[in-house]
Order: sequence, then structure tokens, then C-alpha cells
Amino acid sequence: MKYELTIILDNKEELKNIKDLITALKGKVEKEEDWGEKTLAYPIKNKNAAHFFNYSVEIERSQVSEFKKRLNFNEKILRYLLLIS
Repeated sequence: MKYELTIILDNKEELKNIKDLITALKGKVEKEEDWGEKTLAYPIKNKNAAHFFNYSVEIERSQVSEFKKRLNFNEKILRYLLLIS
């Protein structure tokens, strides 16, 4: 299935790990957008600004729960949103 993943990161270095996670779960990144650094409306984990990224991802439905679990445990991700596209 195709999903849209929006991620708010403290730093850009974590992107490689996220892409590696997607490929490890037999998925692929179809489209990648860097929305740049933006000031947050309210502090998240004591950060006032963060980098926003958007991905179009194709991943098997059976792997989505594992993918979300690993994203939740990643402390470098401030927030994420995974939607079916």
C-alpha cells in the first residue's frame, strides 16, 4: 500500500536511518520532499524549531505496525504522521 509519511526531526542526520528502516521492512521511498526548517508553534522536547520532511512510501500492510513501533521508539523524531494515500 502507499502511505504518506510526514516527519519532524531535530536534525537531518536521522533521515538515513529512517530510509534504511523502510528498506529493511521491504518498502520503498517513491517521493521525498524537504520542507525545510520551521519555527514550531509550541516547543516539542524543548525545541523551538525543527526540520520537516514528507515522504511517499510504499510498504506492505503487514509491516506497518512494526514500522510505527520503530518510529515511536526513535527519540530523534519529534513527531510523525503516517497516512494512507
